[in-house]
Amino acid sequence: MDDALGHEITQLLQAWRRGDEGALDKLTPQVYRELHLLARRCMGRERDGHTLQTTALINELYLRLSDLKLIDWQNRAHFFALCARQMRRILTDQARARRSHKRGDGVQAVLLDEALVVSPQPSADLVAMDDALNELAKVDERKCQVVVMRFFGGLSVEETAEVLKVSPDTVARDWRLAKAWLMRELSEQKSDET
Repeated sequence: MDDALGHEITQLLQAWRRGDEGALDKLTPQVYRELHLLARRCMGRERDGHTLQTTALINELYLRLSDLKLIDWQNRAHFFALCARQMRRILTDQARARRSHKRGDGVQAVLLDEALVVSPQPSADLVAMDDALNELAKVDERKCQVVVMRFFGGLSVEETAEVLKVSPDTVARDWRLAKAWLMRELSEQKSDET
């Protein structure tokens, strides 16, 4: 994305925060395409036949964002990082509801990003992933944020570094360590289930 468009998005986000509803009308078409790609990436990790479609995920995201308009938006990357977190919550909430409805009967596995998975069986349950991320947040909040921004949000190392106000090298290191920690945690969860 070019810097001019990124700057314009930042200005529109800040105007929206100040209460300019016209800014939201201008912002929506500019971010919709990226949000659609982000939602498609998130939905690509869901099981086949998932009841929530990409457009519905974006609609739910917009509903949640309308409650968050008072956020002091730093920039475009900050906006998309928050969107990634919200999408994760939406999908996890739905997975938890589905799981409690089924009470564990035939729960489908959710494919993880290949970059995150290093085991011979590249799948894990989204709820288990969310639980593992919550545990990681207790140990190291920044590493959890890196995973959410990179894995769910598709942000680059540089964009993630910008949002977190750390160096790209720190993000790359956190990413590597978080992937290893999550793989160990998910493996332990899986072995506890058997």
